[in-house]
Amino acid sequence: MSAKKKVDSKVVSSQKRYRRQLLTFARVLKYGLDSFIRNSWLSVAATAVMTITLLIIFTTFVAQNILTDTIGDLRNKVDMSIYLKTDTTDKVGNDLIAELKKLSSVRSVTYINAAKAREQVAQANSGDSSVIAAINEATNKTPATLRVVVSDINNTTQLEHFVSTDTLLKQNISPDYKPSFAGERRNTIQSIGRAVNFAQKVGIAAGLVFVIISALIIFNTIRMAIFNRKEEIQMMKLIGANQSFIRGPFLIEATIYGFIAALIATGVGLFGLYKSSATLASYQISVQPTIDLITHDIAIVIVSMIVIGALIGVVSSILATRRYLKL
Repeated sequence: MSAKKKVDSKVVSSQKRYRRQLLTFARVLKYGLDSFIRNSWLSVAATAVMTITLLIIFTTFVAQNILTDTIGDLRNKVDMSIYLKTDTTDKVGNDLIAELKKLSSVRSVTYINAAKAREQVAQANSGDSSVIAAINEATNKTPATLRVVVSDINNTTQLEHFVSTDTLLKQNISPDYKPSFAGERRNTIQSIGRAVNFAQKVGIAAGLVFVIISALIIFNTIRMAIFNRKEEIQMMKLIGANQSFIRGPFLIEATIYGFIAALIATGVGLFGLYKSSATLASYQISVQPTIDLITHDIAIVIVSMIVIGALIGVVSSILATRRYLKL
């Protein structure tokens, strides 16, 4: 046989093999769809639990993002006050600003002289005559203030060292007012941070529990489908069907559960997020960055949900078929 005929023969053989593989896949896909429809009630139950599982996973991700952004916004709004003597000059204030900005942990510094600080206190308490009277007393002196915003309010080591060692600051710091390293606001943010960590752990735990539950339900659904098709499977074995052809429809069926559940869970999750965004924003919760992120990467979100759902379904199906098909 000539070299050309050998090449042509290989090409024809390869084309036939490719067509057979396509035909086999089409049949496996059809059998999987038929099984999904045939076991409609079991399919609905499995899909429903899978939907709840994926919705919890979606909610955990969204909640974690929102809480992280909210904590970040709150941290940016917290400043730490260093109180200076009333007669501190603007030049000294600007010199101290320059020194503080050299600290790697400091993000920004603002100097407020005594006159400006007095004016701000008066404006903030304009409705309280007793406070205004106290401010107007000659003995009541409002200190000048350095307001410092740091990168991490839980780490003020550099700032505390600066306060205790800087010569210029020690000469001008107020003896009557101790530096306020965030005070009650810091405690509030630390409490929120603990709540975020707790919510994250609860979300992960709930997600894992429902992953296990949905996997067990899909496992039992596939097992019942195997029992219902026991004679058909035996016949397929007798006529020489390979393992992948027998197992394939069950994998397709489980993948369908994950696909449908992912679409429903993503739709419900997005609807809930958009619907609640205005309410959350009214409570100073930073929800918009998460909405922008999901909107921009909506295709990635949907694909990720489908992959997670399909993975849960396929793993459950593989375990069920390995145990009950005896392949």
